Amino acid sequence: MSEIDAAARYRDEEVRYSICTLVTRWDDYREMRASFLAAGFVEPECEFLTLDNARDNRFDAFAGLNLFLSTARGRVIILCHQDIRLLDDGIDRLDAIVAEMDRQHADWGVLGNAGGDAAGNLCIRISDPHGEDVRRGRLPSRVRSLDENFLAVRRSANLALSADVGGFHLYGADLCLIADLLGYGAYVVDFHLRHLSPGNADASFVAARGRIVAKYRRALAARWVTTTCTAFAAGGFFAGWASGRRGAKLVRGVRKWFGGGR
Repeated sequence: MSEIDAAARYRDEEVRYSICTLVTRWDDYREMRASFLAAGFVEPECEFLTLDNARDNRFDAFAGLNLFLSTARGRVIILCHQDIRLLDDGIDRLDAIVAEMDRQHADWGVLGNAGGDAAGNLCIRISDPHGEDVRRGRLPSRVRSLDENFLAVRRSANLALSADVGGFHLYGADLCLIADLLGYGAYVVDFHLRHLSPGNADASFVAARGRIVAKYRRALAARWVTTTCTAFAAGGFFAGWASGRRGAKLVRGVRKWFGGGR
């Protein structure tokens, strides 16, 4: 066993879950942490990591959570709001969910309790100001986005958030999109907890939506990729055709005629 393998095995055996939170109100956070401890998420099997935003927002969500994702030692990294409270579902329940996902949906990268699927349907398992003990959709359900109040991230997937969006909104959707691009799935699962906030779609949310739309318009735009040994089209409706032998030959001819370019 190499030194890297040994270190990874030590970390995995040492910490099951990392519970990571950006904190603006410490009283709120202490109540959240107490609910986790009461539900079996105890040290040293688990670790609690925080970034202090109480006096000012030193860390936005994208930068702060990327710091958690790159330093947390848990096999599963929980990114959560300070205003959630665990109820009857605890560490044993989450262990069972993770084990079941490993068996039935081995591609999972992120788990949550609310999100939207590819058909535009909402999948939800939560209690919050919008409803008590809400269950919507068949769970587990693969989704395109997850709400940010509770995100359980598979550390071995090596996921990260975008560096070119920023702010405090829609990072759940961003994480799910990144996971999809890397070959991992996002799922809403049956892990019931309480979220004290109804959400806040204020002006900063509208601005964040604009930034994430612009980012993925750039990121997913069709482009021609030239390597040292081949070339292919990536993205866009014509990618499959253009990457075929005839399509690639035609595209190379057009590019040569117009003097190359992207």
